[in-house]
Amino acid sequence: MPTTSLPHQLTRTRGFTLGAAEHFAVAPDGASVLFLRSRAGDDPISCLWALDLETERERLLVDPAELLGGAAEQLSEEERTRRERSRQLGGGIIGFSTDAAGRLAVFALSGNLWTVDTGSGAARRLPAEGPVVDPRPDPTGRRIAYLSGGALRVIASDGTGDRALAAPDGPTAADVTFGAPEHVAAESMGRYRGYWWAPDGERLLVARVDNSDVLLWHLTDPANPAKPPRTMRYPAAGSANAEVTLWLTELDGTRREAHWDRKTYEYVPAAGWDAHGPFASVQTRDQRTVQVLAIDPADGATTPLAEQHDTHWVHLLPGLPARTASGALLGFVDEADTRRLTVAGRPVTEPGVELRAVLGTDGETVLFTASEEPTEVHLWSYHPEHGARQLSEQPGVHSGVLRAGTLVHTARTLAHAGSRTTVRRPGRAALPVASHVATPLLELRAEFAAVGPRELRTVLFLPSWHRSGDAPLPVLLDPYGGPGFQKVLVQQSGHALVSQWFAEQGFAVLVTDGAGVRGRGPAWEREIHGDVMRPVLDDQVTALHEVAARHPELDLGRVAIRGWSFSGGLAALAVMWRPDVIHAAVSGAPVSEQGLYDSHWRERYLGTPEEHPEWYDACSLVLEAPKLARPLLLIHGLADDNVFVANTLRLSSALLAAGRPHEVLPLSGVTHAGAGSPLFPQLLGHQLEFLRRHLALEPQQP
Repeated sequence: MPTTSLPHQLTRTRGFTLGAAEHFAVAPDGASVLFLRSRAGDDPISCLWALDLETERERLLVDPAELLGGAAEQLSEEERTRRERSRQLGGGIIGFSTDAAGRLAVFALSGNLWTVDTGSGAARRLPAEGPVVDPRPDPTGRRIAYLSGGALRVIASDGTGDRALAAPDGPTAADVTFGAPEHVAAESMGRYRGYWWAPDGERLLVARVDNSDVLLWHLTDPANPAKPPRTMRYPAAGSANAEVTLWLTELDGTRREAHWDRKTYEYVPAAGWDAHGPFASVQTRDQRTVQVLAIDPADGATTPLAEQHDTHWVHLLPGLPARTASGALLGFVDEADTRRLTVAGRPVTEPGVELRAVLGTDGETVLFTASEEPTEVHLWSYHPEHGARQLSEQPGVHSGVLRAGTLVHTARTLAHAGSRTTVRRPGRAALPVASHVATPLLELRAEFAAVGPRELRTVLFLPSWHRSGDAPLPVLLDPYGGPGFQKVLVQQSGHALVSQWFAEQGFAVLVTDGAGVRGRGPAWEREIHGDVMRPVLDDQVTALHEVAARHPELDLGRVAIRGWSFSGGLAALAVMWRPDVIHAAVSGAPVSEQGLYDSHWRERYLGTPEEHPEWYDACSLVLEAPKLARPLLLIHGLADDNVFVANTLRLSSALLAAGRPHEVLPLSGVTHAGAGSPLFPQLLGHQLEFLRRHLALEPQQP
């Protein structure tokens, strides 16, 4: 099969994520593990599996195809079409939750609520009010809470007593939800849920979200003019946010509000309910202060447990706040230019070990990820008796789950595409979990390096067929570059394989992580405060020249850049600001005006437009449009509800008004995740044709 078919393989395999085991839950005795995995590397339907660590055998608990297929003859044609569409999009079981004993697992499938006895494998559909979202059993397994139609509902695990526990209320009921995260929580804070059971299963902590003051934006489908526009609440930078409150909710529906200074602390980045009681972290609008609050379950009064300040912004670390079994509060401190794990306020990791995320606790043991080398993310543990220890060895990106001493260790390395998982128990050999991830049609030819005075982390992809003395190669810069994503990692990711595919077409492809990218310490992250573009572009140009000095086969007279989202904006600005270095750009889903992005993310780096209009103007592609002097291809999904297509349309209008030729490729029905579209192979092919045309590159023979 020719190398040009790799984009099709990337689409079929979802970037080589299908067939990998994921979403692990360890039983309380550590003797078995539940997880999700599809049957093959191109099968989009995730099934629920159980691994018995005593017998070392896997058991299929739930195959969604069998559950849905068994009732197919009873379905309407509309329902059959909807389910087939769901299967084509991939899904199956996309997540599940268990009770504390691990005997009951619950999940949503095709809008319905299902339970499964993890011992017998007996699955049952409960008569819940659909469509069902985010179902979670209480820790005792007696009841299941779930979301439907803006309400938080509860049903007994035997299927009786379904009722609304908290439903939209008040004069703004149409804009109120219970139990779901607001937009900025899910998109910018990393909080994807909005309710939490008490350990005894008798109460819940529930988020109420009122979006009535949030801007109302509209998404239209120009390809279907008869279809009405979709409306949504979008908190753009400088505008009103959703009002988020937390409520202690009884099973009879009565509730008490948790009280804190919401005028000062309007964001709720995290919340939970552990053995020591309910808690939440709250953050100021300027993001410079975060408090961790204990919530009194009797009356909703709050008591500060910890407080952090930063002159730029307080970083929201995944997995925090959390507490150990003894109640020791976990946190972090930025000192010695290192983000260090703290336990009860005391740093427990060494300078130079950059904390990435807290994964969980097991008694007094803390499982976390950290980096000493920015291109590697390792698995670590901390215990008061032995301190901090690195658990993973092979270079790569590691993660894990720990319970009852059983460690589920997932690794992503250069040795294989996708992830590989092993289960480790004290005193026993590691047990691999079967992986069905497909083998890519291309092998990486990647060279990692730290270049220049700033030791910028780079990876250079060269064609497999290129040899010393061959004709020089045009250069394609392929960064992300922004604070939301790190690309230069020692793993065989889907992104790396796309870069290699472009290399096979005749490019030297260079990926650089520069200013603002995480993993290099707090000061490095904060270099983009007040200007999210220029420091990043400066690092891209520096890395290009440093790598070219090592590799004379790079042709600096033919340099292009491609990017999506943040790097889409970076690519467009590159040909506006540095046409002397970069000669063509592909800009996908760019933020052309910074005020068109959400409040929490954009204000973290630029403040509000009212406070710092000059910072917003300095990063505006629209204002810089008259400077375009190189070929530019703009691409945008018309259904994008993260970076709205208005960004590209306004930029195109400004370019046209300034007399600057450019190309625009609108994608009907495509959201922000362009790589997830069935059109992804054709999209890459279109970019390739544009780059060949403007860099005078002849097509490579397969």
